[in-house]
Order: sequence, then C-alpha cells, then structure tokens
Amino acid sequence: MSRDLISIVKEKMIEYYSGDSRRVHHFLKVHSFAKLIGECEGMPADELEILEIAALVHDIGIKNAEMKYGYNNGTLQEKEGPPEAKRLLRSVEAGEELTDRVCYLVGHHHTYRDIKGLDYQILVEADFLVNLYEDQADRDTITKAYGNIFRTESGKRLCRQLFPVVS
Repeated sequence: MSRDLISIVKEKMIEYYSGDSRRVHHFLKVHSFAKLIGECEGMPADELEILEIAALVHDIGIKNAEMKYGYNNGTLQEKEGPPEAKRLLRSVEAGEELTDRVCYLVGHHHTYRDIKGLDYQILVEADFLVNLYEDQADRDTITKAYGNIFRTESGKRLCRQLFPVVS
C-alpha cells in the first residue's frame, strides 16, 4: 500500500523543521483542526486534500524569513512561504493545480480580509485555534477573534468549546 500525499508532505515537513519541535507541533495541530473542520463542514475529498496540505506547510516561510531578515512576521511568512512550498510540493510530484492553490493559501494565510474559499477560511480558523492557545490569548483577544475571524459553524463550535469565554 503506497502512502498518500498528505503523509508524505507531513514527513517532509517534520524533516524540514528537524530539531524545532515547537514548529512541528504547531503545524501538526493546525493540520488536525483544519482536517476536523473540513470534514465537519462536508468538504469534498479533493478540496480537503488541498486544505490538509496547506495546513501542513502554512508556516514554511518562517525559516527563510528568519535567515534573510533575522525575524519573521505574517507579511514575511506570506512572502517567503509560497516559493518554499512550491519547491517541497514539486519534490513530491504534487499536481500543478494542487500546488498552485496550496501556494496561494500559504501566501495569504495571515490576510484576514477578502477570504475567498472554504479552504482559506478553514485554514485561518485552524491557525487561530492553535495560536490563541499557544499565545495564551486573553479573554478580549479570544472574543475579538471569535467575532471577526470565525465563520464556519464547526470552527465557531470548536472555539467555544476550547475557550469558554466566548458565547
């Protein structure tokens, strides 16, 4: 039985962030939430595959940003991420359409206006669920994120369950 593309990308990303367990744990958690939300929202299998791969590689621009600029932020991640994601996806012979959409999502996952596509919305929500926890966000930050970011019923439900300060 051959391994699926998602498992191959997951392994490649663990290798990419070898020695940086915090970043590995981050993308694995984002992937898990993205997959769950996508399934709960009834995404078709081909779109779910794109979402899952995008969730795994969404922060791939961090390493290059830190090497080039000495720091990383959302803007630099969006700039440095797509070329690195494209390189990784080509190395595993991912299809062109999948690669293009994943690179688009990587290049926009810190842009919260004009979100187009369920995959984009879910990626943002999954990243927020993890970041709110990892950053130990306060009640006000969580409440604002819930009101401004979350649009899917599944994402909203998870946010309420994880952070009971929102209603």
